[in-house]
Amino acid sequence: MNQKLKVAAVALACCAGLSACATVSKLNPFDKKEGSKTTAAKGERIPVIGFERQLQVSDTLAGQTFYIPEAQPVTAWPLPGGNEEQAVENVAAAPAFEIAWKHGVGEGSSRKGQVTAPPVAVDGRIFTMDAHATVTASDAATGGQAWRTDLERREGKDKEAFGGGLAVSSGKVFVSSGYRFMAAVDAGTGKVLWKTDVESPIHAAPTVSGSRVYVVDVDNQILAFDINTGEIAWSYQAIVEPARIMKASSPAVQGDAVITPFSSGELVALRAANGNALWSEVLSRTSRTNALSEIRDIAGRPAIYKGDVYAASHSGVFAAVDVRTGARKWDLPVASVNAPVPAGDVVYIVDQAGELIAANRESGQVYWIKDLNKGRVRNEGGFLGVLDVQTRPIWSGPLLASGRLVLVNNWGEAVAIDAQTGEIQKTLKIGAASYLSPIAYGDKIYVVTDKADLIAIR
Repeated sequence: MNQKLKVAAVALACCAGLSACATVSKLNPFDKKEGSKTTAAKGERIPVIGFERQLQVSDTLAGQTFYIPEAQPVTAWPLPGGNEEQAVENVAAAPAFEIAWKHGVGEGSSRKGQVTAPPVAVDGRIFTMDAHATVTASDAATGGQAWRTDLERREGKDKEAFGGGLAVSSGKVFVSSGYRFMAAVDAGTGKVLWKTDVESPIHAAPTVSGSRVYVVDVDNQILAFDINTGEIAWSYQAIVEPARIMKASSPAVQGDAVITPFSSGELVALRAANGNALWSEVLSRTSRTNALSEIRDIAGRPAIYKGDVYAASHSGVFAAVDVRTGARKWDLPVASVNAPVPAGDVVYIVDQAGELIAANRESGQVYWIKDLNKGRVRNEGGFLGVLDVQTRPIWSGPLLASGRLVLVNNWGEAVAIDAQTGEIQKTLKIGAASYLSPIAYGDKIYVVTDKADLIAIR
């Protein structure tokens, strides 16, 4: 697949499978093309999605410092977002911000498969999945391979598929897949413990809490599996939405509430015991301005922090919602496919235009906005300079580590940014595009690239 379409609005409908998919016509809301509207002055930046409200820095908060918790060591990262709430504060990792090692963990992205699974880590091992459902356990210190298990399905209509992810709990690695299955693998040996077929492809990573593992399929159905048997305990069907982002999200869990994002823009709280709905909130604007803003997908993980859920949709709503009642506390006109990061007084998010935003967690007022793509542009897509288009980086993250925000992009960079000011402190070349947010484990940060390289940053 063309790199410019990687996390774009490929908008897979995937009704009964990939063969039945409908797509939005080759649109990339993240690729900042100059002159994308009818007329544009040379060098003018045209936003892909326009909003009636404009995001602005608060006059009272501009230049003010805010509280960020002290960095704490990370002893496990079992879920894509770090824990059940998908919200980890300031982690103590990678103080030098230098590459320690790099190892391949399988097949990278191609026309036949995509690397979509964020890594997870426990008990001295990093678990990854390549573009063809091969799961690898690597030593967290050296990157050496402990085991590798190929779960790819090669028969019938699922000869080609993409997507899925990993979670680890109770000595098991739980694997979801676009090949229409959910599986559990022994974390110590890689032996398949159970494998349950499902009706629709799964592009999202699972979330494990208690005795259940939760995952959302491409038809906007959340399935709750028993972690020991793989049997489906319950399911919940949201509004089916044909237009979606290739990036997929995972539920967040707190107590008996499973906060589930859907491509319809619905954020639904479900009872963990039986799947009954507790509340529902739609993160979508009523006045959408073009075809791209019709894509309502909540593609970034929602984060539960100190009684609130923080989530953003592609259609331009970033909101804080009370986790008990579903009442919206505030919202901002931010279109994003990344997970927000709440910590202390602040919540961070990077939007699809490459702007990193720091907002007050309680009020939603903005401390600062930093354009990560300022001065970053290159020509792509043409031949010998003819019909080239100007593109800018696509960013994934952030991770808050040692007082810095760490993000990666599709230009093969990892950057460390001052969490108080938003200024870039250091940039690393990681050798390939990355569309997956970094994770932290022990004293290192780990990144998986689109070439299926696992990179440790110390």
